[in-house]
Amino acid sequence: MILILAVGRRRLHLLLGIILVVLIILFAPPLALNLTEKAIEAVTGSSRLVPIYYVETPEKKVAFSFDASWGAERTPKILDILDKNEIKTTFFLTGIWVEDYPEMVREIHNRGHELGNHTLTHADLATISADDIRRELLGVEEMIKENCGQETTLMRPPFGSYNNQVISVATELGYKTIQWSIDSLDWKEIGPQEIISRVTKNAHNGAIILFHNNGKHTADVLQEIIDYYHAEGYEIVPISELIYHENYYISPHSGAQIRQD
Repeated sequence: MILILAVGRRRLHLLLGIILVVLIILFAPPLALNLTEKAIEAVTGSSRLVPIYYVETPEKKVAFSFDASWGAERTPKILDILDKNEIKTTFFLTGIWVEDYPEMVREIHNRGHELGNHTLTHADLATISADDIRRELLGVEEMIKENCGQETTLMRPPFGSYNNQVISVATELGYKTIQWSIDSLDWKEIGPQEIISRVTKNAHNGAIILFHNNGKHTADVLQEIIDYYHAEGYEIVPISELIYHENYYISPHSGAQIRQD
C-alpha cells in the first residue's frame, strides 16, 4: 500500500512538472526561451543536442545549399546561374563525389563558393561508432584540402540523420552541424512547379534551403527561385555568413540558432 502511494506521488510530481513546462512554453516571452530549455531538461532529464536548422534573425537573409553525392552534369549550369546573379552558396560534398569529380570541386571552389563536409561515403552517422564518424568526417576533409586547399567548418549529416554522438564528435572536430528549414525535395520525381512552390511558399528570415547539385529540375528552376527571393527583399548568402559564430544557443524544439546577448 505504501509502495503504491509512493509510486503514485512520483507520477503526480512528474505530471505536475510536465504541466509546468508546457505552461512555460506557451506563455514565456522569447527572452525566457533559454530558461525554458533548462526547465525541460530538469523535468525530463533530456539533454538532446540538435543541429542548426535555421537562424532566428531580423535580417532578410537566407542561405542556399547544395548537397553533392551523385552526378555532376547539371552542376555547371547551376554555377553559371549563381555567377550571373552574383550569389555565393554552400556545397556539401561527399568523399565519393570528390573522388569522382575532382575538377568540379576545384571549379566550385574557384567560383567562390563555400565547401561543407557531407561525409566520406554518405554514411548514416547515427548508426555508426564515434571512431567511424571521425573517419567519415576527417576522410573527406583531407580530400577537399588536397583538392583545392579549402578547409571545411560546416557538416551536414547524410539523410539528416543524427544523434547526440554525431553532434558531439562533429563539435569536437570543429564543425557546426547544419540541417535545413526548407527542403526542395529536388531529388524526388516531382515537377518543377512543385519544387518552386515548396521553396518559395515557406520563405522566412534565416532560412537554410536544401537543394542537390544534380537534381533533375534544380538548374531549370533556380533562376525563378532566385528572382522570387530577390523580389521579396532577401539577400542570399553562404551558410557561414548567415549563422552566428559565438554567443548563441540552439532551440531543442525548433533547431533555431538564437543569439544570446
